[in-house]
Amino acid sequence: MGLVKEFKEFALKGNVMDMAVGVIIGGAFGKIVSSLVDDVIMPLVSVLTGGTDFSKLFCSLDGQAYETLEKAQEAGAAVLTYGTFIQNIIDFIIIALCIFFMIKAMNKLSRKKEEEPAPEAPAEPSNEEKLLTEIRDLLAKK
Repeated sequence: MGLVKEFKEFALKGNVMDMAVGVIIGGAFGKIVSSLVDDVIMPLVSVLTGGTDFSKLFCSLDGQAYETLEKAQEAGAAVLTYGTFIQNIIDFIIIALCIFFMIKAMNKLSRKKEEEPAPEAPAEPSNEEKLLTEIRDLLAKK
């Protein structure tokens, strides 16, 4: 019974719950970035490179020439799909840039909070006020 209680305490700690939310949001964020790369950026890159579809770039390792990646795979040839690797590098760069800009924005917000001036402490009384206070206190004692 003690093991179940320990596990509950562990699983319900704030850090574990925050991590779970982060993983779920990260998965959704990954899908958005993949869609951005596949559906927006890669077609633009394809237009700029004369219609090249990176996901179709390959090199067969058996020495034979194949018209398409699908035909090489149907023939059972070992292929080096370097186009997919290029696309994954672009995915990584875009994800890294997005995370960089998100962290930069969060740091900027946290710096603004730190820079907010704390409420000013009341100004110390001047020397004259201190002296007058002492005189008042002395007179009150008499």
